Amino acid sequence: MKSRMSVALACALLIAACGGREPLQPAQGEGMPVAPAMAQSQPTTDDLLEPTTQQRPERVDELLRRSQEREDDPFDLPPPG
Repeated sequence: MKSRMSVALACALLIAACGGREPLQPAQGEGMPVAPAMAQSQPTTDDLLEPTTQQRPERVDELLRRSQEREDDPFDLPPPG
């Protein structure tokens, strides 16, 4: 029981330690992607990894800007019975 726990812990530590810590570079023999048509400069890897507003839109959780009384809902009926 204890040996299984230690093996599982060792595997978890090995998996956690295998993440890359160095900055991303293009594959050997490959270059950076072509700059977009209207771009003023070539984007860097950090620029390419940052999501745009279309990829991650801002959430709007507040549906009402101010307190308002609800209108009567004709379909909000009590349960039959």
